[in-house]
Amino acid sequence: MNIREVMTDPALFGAQFGGPSWEAWRALLAGFYGLPLTDAEAEHWHALTGRESVPGSAHDELWMTIGRRGGKSQNAALLAVYEAAFRDHADRLSPGEMATVAVLAADRKQARAVFRYVAGLLRSNPMLERMIVREDKESIELSNRAVIEITTASFRATRGATYGCVIADEIAFWRSDESANPDAEIINALRPGLATLGGPLICLSSPYARRGVLWDAYRRHYGKDSNILVAQAPSRTMNPELPERVVAEAMARDPASARAEYMAEFRTDVETFVSRETVDACTVPGRQELPPVPDTQYRAFTDPSGGSKDAFTLAISHREGDVVVVDAVRARKPPFSPEAVVSEFCELLKQYRISSVTGDRYAGEWPREQFKKRGIAYKLSDRPASDIYRDILPLLNSGRVELLENDALQRELIGLERRTARSGKDNISHPPNGHDDIVNSVAGSIIEHNKQRSTPRVRSLASGDPAGRGLSAGMAQRDAVGPFGFDDGIF
Repeated sequence: MNIREVMTDPALFGAQFGGPSWEAWRALLAGFYGLPLTDAEAEHWHALTGRESVPGSAHDELWMTIGRRGGKSQNAALLAVYEAAFRDHADRLSPGEMATVAVLAADRKQARAVFRYVAGLLRSNPMLERMIVREDKESIELSNRAVIEITTASFRATRGATYGCVIADEIAFWRSDESANPDAEIINALRPGLATLGGPLICLSSPYARRGVLWDAYRRHYGKDSNILVAQAPSRTMNPELPERVVAEAMARDPASARAEYMAEFRTDVETFVSRETVDACTVPGRQELPPVPDTQYRAFTDPSGGSKDAFTLAISHREGDVVVVDAVRARKPPFSPEAVVSEFCELLKQYRISSVTGDRYAGEWPREQFKKRGIAYKLSDRPASDIYRDILPLLNSGRVELLENDALQRELIGLERRTARSGKDNISHPPNGHDDIVNSVAGSIIEHNKQRSTPRVRSLASGDPAGRGLSAGMAQRDAVGPFGFDDGIF
């Protein structure tokens, strides 16, 4: 059976996907699989894809930029069931091999939602329910040697399988603690697994900023005839039953956000704050931490964020002439004992002869009391994180910062975004589902030195300095990770 028949057959999913409100979805998916289109479907096809011609054959990839509440997760589940239950790959599988239909979601909550849709579709039909051989929290194995696996996006977990289809849900919002650009790395890791069975790659998401693989596919292929199909549609085009007032109220609250979320337009008010090239130029290769040295004045900044997601972080730096050198970074991810982390951080501060640390106003008086108990004064920062990030940008661009080679720091720094509010004021922060705990402490420690008078800096060119900036005297001896190096599990 083809996708149109599966969506409209009363004995299958016609009750859910066969009504008038699903016309645009049926036209798009029929065209993707190369089915002849009716005149009504062709009208939807032209509007959704920007193409002048109707499809003559099936496509290899489908990239959908669809507004919120447009039915993306339901159709992700439908496509997973269709590819697993109605497409036979058995003749191309080796003994013991399974055809995997993978659905990758942005987070666990989204993955659970898609999995419930998949299980519901399979169990809504007696024939399909009988195909279920085994089911657990993340996968459903079928009797035709196909398995549907639902998981969060991770490039480490996607290697090695033979894919009959890969469905990437909300790909514009994939974030990872392992990579600054997880969407590209995951898709690159997945494509070889699709080669054996020639399965399709299907990516669908509400749009966000003009970067990442979704934007790249849109920029390259929207409106152009190729085997890579790109579609774009507002929420109410794909789901006419969505109340118009929902969109109108969102537009009144925040037009820039609503145009992305409901009108499926890529945001023009969100820009990358600092480039990877700039961060790389400020990073000293191989330097993970510098031990304290005599006659050097150090500054420290802490971000005592707690809870279930944010890390408790600390950064220490010193100034050499007009350059600020980051010496040490600590990050403790939850779960942790806040008092134990404060004790650990205070011991480190004392090793660098630091008697006071600057931090934000998080948790009221608690951080000040805990640091004071251990002999360290806690000073409240006089500026928000956004202003701190703004102030370090000229230092980064001019190469007046030396950063540690720290993957987590680099990811957070490269991930910072600049958003322009309706008032015209810029706000700099982490992206949705992202973090800035480490970079907040590092940037804060750097800015602390702007309050101090500049001291002469002696620099000498040392061999092995690829950036050609030269390293400070004694740097070769200090670059080695000594007793103050990171221990396992910090990041």
